[in-house]
Amino acid sequence: MEYFLQQLINGITLGSIYGLIAIGYTMVYGIIGMINFAHGEIFMIGSFVSLTVFLALAALGITFLPLVLLIMVLVAMLCTSLWGWTVERVAYRPLRGSFRLAPLITAIGMSIFLQNFVQVTQGARVKPLPPQIQGGITLMDSPSGIVVQLSYMQMIIIGMTIVLMAGFSLLISRTSLGRQQRACEQDRKMASLLGVNVDRTISLTFVLGASLAAVAGMMYLLYYGVIDFYIGFIAGVKAFTAAVLGGIGSLPGAMLGGLAIGLIETFWSGYFSVEYKDVAAFSILAIVLIFMPSGLLGRPEVEKV
Repeated sequence: MEYFLQQLINGITLGSIYGLIAIGYTMVYGIIGMINFAHGEIFMIGSFVSLTVFLALAALGITFLPLVLLIMVLVAMLCTSLWGWTVERVAYRPLRGSFRLAPLITAIGMSIFLQNFVQVTQGARVKPLPPQIQGGITLMDSPSGIVVQLSYMQMIIIGMTIVLMAGFSLLISRTSLGRQQRACEQDRKMASLLGVNVDRTISLTFVLGASLAAVAGMMYLLYYGVIDFYIGFIAGVKAFTAAVLGGIGSLPGAMLGGLAIGLIETFWSGYFSVEYKDVAAFSILAIVLIFMPSGLLGRPEVEKV
């Protein structure tokens, strides 16, 4: 039982990171109906920017951890927002009226460019970061020696994910930008006729998704303590899988899918062979989509005539 609870905590933590990345996929798809395959690399850039800012602040003698973390997340969000805006302007806006495969190919090209850009500028070796937030709360201590612990880092990741998810849900449901996003999702041409600036709304959607990816990238760096130029591809595929599993186009579905993928990976690694954890995740995805083609919380598309 103790081992199960520890794996549950680890799975929720990993799933929270996947969920934040998946929200970026599902927001873009919900508005323009296309997948931003460069989003995983935006997450990776957020990790590298966070590490660079941390090392720069350490060189300047700034070591007060709350201030350091605040500066890290703000700078990472700013940089990834600029990259997200650039991806939309370069890879999507010029091809928005073209056939659907054109922006998809361009996005894959942008993903490869960003991955190799970071590899050339930062090097191919892994970049380590010593643990910055240590300690935790011991929940259970069994006689068999298994200790169930909720670390402070896990508490921060889960808590920040809950806050961001609640904030984005309110943004979509209560703000003017959210109403414009929902209008563009339903009918971009009609939204434009009613005075909605469609180009600006889509750009802000890319920016918001990239900002969430930056937060996920910083939390990944602090949690695992090691990054490289390839983590964006792996995390991007997992987050895209989570978005599809939860129902792409649904924010709660993206978070639910992220938690599901994180739990599947963690439990499979804990009880079975770690080499096949990805096989288990994709197998569950296939099974769910066979019986629920729209995902767990997705809505079936209604063809407009």
